[in-house]
Amino acid sequence: MKAVIFDMDGVIVDSEPIYNKVHADMLREFGITEFLDCPEDYTGMTSIAVFTKTRELYQLKQTIAEIAAYQRDIIIREIKKLEDEPIAGIRELLASLKKHKIKTAIASSSERLFINTVVDKFGLHNYFDVIVSGDDIENSKPAPDIFLKAAHLLCVEPANCLVIEDSKSGTIAAKAAAMKCVGFANPNSGKQDLSQADKIISSIHEINILEYIKTLNFK
Repeated sequence: MKAVIFDMDGVIVDSEPIYNKVHADMLREFGITEFLDCPEDYTGMTSIAVFTKTRELYQLKQTIAEIAAYQRDIIIREIKKLEDEPIAGIRELLASLKKHKIKTAIASSSERLFINTVVDKFGLHNYFDVIVSGDDIENSKPAPDIFLKAAHLLCVEPANCLVIEDSKSGTIAAKAAAMKCVGFANPNSGKQDLSQADKIISSIHEINILEYIKTLNFK
C-alpha cells in the first residue's frame, strides 16, 4: 500500500444529513410536496449529476445553474456552522498515515468549493497530498474516473491504492479502478450495499493500516 484515497462526505465528515435536508427544503421551495426519490439515490454522485436527475424527475422549470446556486450558499453556510469534529477516528488515521509516509488524497464527488470548506474548517490541508473533486472529472461514480485521477496525481499505481468509501457507487468505482476498498457503514449514508468492498467496517477506528498492508494483498 502506497496511498489511501478518502471519499469525503460520510467518511471524513458527516455531511450527508446536510445535503439531504437542503435537497428536501429546495424541493419544497420549488413547490414539490410529494417526494419521488430518497437520499441514497444520490450518494456518491457529482452535484451536476444530482441536479440533472432531480430536474428531470420532478420536471422542474429551474435551470441546473439556478438549482446549483440555490443549494451552494446554504450548504457552505451549514458546513461552516458544524460544531462536530470530523468523523471519529479520522484525525488519528491521517496522523498514522503521515507517520508511515503513506500518500493520501480526497476523491469526492462534491464540488471543490465544498471540499475546501470542509478541509479549511477542520484544518486538514497538511494531511492530504492531492484533492480531486467532482468538478475535475467527466464521469461520476460508479465510474472509476475520480479514483484513477487521484492515483495518477499521486504517482501511485491503482493496485497500490486503498480507497475508503461509504457508498455503493463509491465501492463499485474503487473496484473498477482495480483498487482495494474499505467500506465504511455509516448509518447517516443510508442503507448502502457495500458488498463490493474488500472489507466492511462500522467505525474508522477499526482501520489498521499495518494489518491491511499484510492482509489485503497489495502488489
